Amino acid sequence: MIRAYLTFFREKKLDTWIAHGTLLGWWWNGRRLPWDFDLDTQVTGRTLLRLGREFNHTRYKYTSPDSSVRREYLLDVNPWIHQRIRGDGMNVIDARWIDVRNGLYIDITGLSETQPDTHPGIWTCKNNHRYHMDELYPMRETVFEGMFAKVPYAYDKILTDEYREGALVNTEHNGEWIKSPDRARQDQKAQAARDREAKKKVQERKRMEWEASWP
Repeated sequence: MIRAYLTFFREKKLDTWIAHGTLLGWWWNGRRLPWDFDLDTQVTGRTLLRLGREFNHTRYKYTSPDSSVRREYLLDVNPWIHQRIRGDGMNVIDARWIDVRNGLYIDITGLSETQPDTHPGIWTCKNNHRYHMDELYPMRETVFEGMFAKVPYAYDKILTDEYREGALVNTEHNGEWIKSPDRARQDQKAQAARDREAKKKVQERKRMEWEASWP
């Protein structure tokens, strides 16, 4: 889903970057967190208005480079995107990128400088996340889920502000966990040993069956 999203935005020359729990997953392993059921991205207010004006209700058919995956996605833009304050809290998500096959989605929120006179350079979304412009720009280019993507310049500060420092240290959450590089290597070696043992057993069984077939 994120690959289709990033491909669409790149094709349409739309600026976007990964955010919130998705950014945290990128920080850990360049992929989404295993317990994260949706993904989060952000766009500028200007990009958000263009989404609503030019691409609302666009259906996008995506085929993976090896043609093994074919999906269709819907870009659904909230009609309240012009209201850049929280209001009653019912419209804090500005748009969604939806897999029409199963309903899974990416949340898209826009950032705007809502108080340029009293708080210049502070960008906010309607869910009360605030960022200094120099925390966001210049964006860093990276790879996420095997695709070129962008992350904010001060991603580490943004993550610790939102999740505290423990999120960059703790490897477990609600019974789920992320392997350390050493643990991943250990598991790979253990799996390789199990595969070798299973192969030996198959070969031994075939040898015994072959011997038993002789008169």
